[in-house]
Amino acid sequence: MNPTYDFRDQVAFVTGAGSGMGVATARAFAEAGAAVALTDINEAALDAAVQQLTDDGHQALALVCDVTDEDEVASAVDRTVETFGRLDMAYNNAGIQIPPADAADEPADQFDRVHAINLRGIWASMKHELRHMRTQGSGAIVNCSSLGGLGGLPGRASYHASKHGVIGLTTSAALEYAPRGIRINAVCPGTIDTPMVSDMIAKGELDRAAAEANQPINRLGTADEIAQAVLWLCSPGAGFVVGFALPVDGGYVAR
Repeated sequence: MNPTYDFRDQVAFVTGAGSGMGVATARAFAEAGAAVALTDINEAALDAAVQQLTDDGHQALALVCDVTDEDEVASAVDRTVETFGRLDMAYNNAGIQIPPADAADEPADQFDRVHAINLRGIWASMKHELRHMRTQGSGAIVNCSSLGGLGGLPGRASYHASKHGVIGLTTSAALEYAPRGIRINAVCPGTIDTPMVSDMIAKGELDRAAAEANQPINRLGTADEIAQAVLWLCSPGAGFVVGFALPVDGGYVAR
């Protein structure tokens, strides 16, 4: 049984909310009573997610947004506040994986793409969320890093660099904004059963059995389990947690 949270009269903002961990977290926020703004670059997936939430009686807003475009990010955050009146919580989830590559052979455009989404996108999202939260003097932000932000693997240098960068952004901003009433943390998912991971398996970039064996719990994580970690980090129960990169990984980093 998951813990319950009361986020009534609060507003959450979730990027990459069309599928996977993003949509699961948006739904969890909504079921806890929050009004939720969902953003994604995939308009069809975004509209379907928001329609399902509104059909279930929740307050939800669809905002098509490319996180590599700071103006679009700023507009999405501003529209959230214009629509719902405030911004209390954010989960900056939008991210991609890229094919493995030898560090000596990887093309620059692949490096630039993964950093534009995974790192610069979170920088832009956090920047514009903070513009509103600092006026309120309150708020909680969770940035999505990865186990790739806590270690390294052959063939994954560029991806892991982007996820290490997310933790650097998180810890520094957390120290800057904790005195202003805003808590910033990161979540570091292990291998989670999402459409992105399914695509990697289908392309032969990831072996499911090996991925399950690498996590001591002997299974993949679920998007709902990441959502519950994000909600806890945004809740009063984590009120003294600041600048932490929380592994949610079935025990991978504990070995």
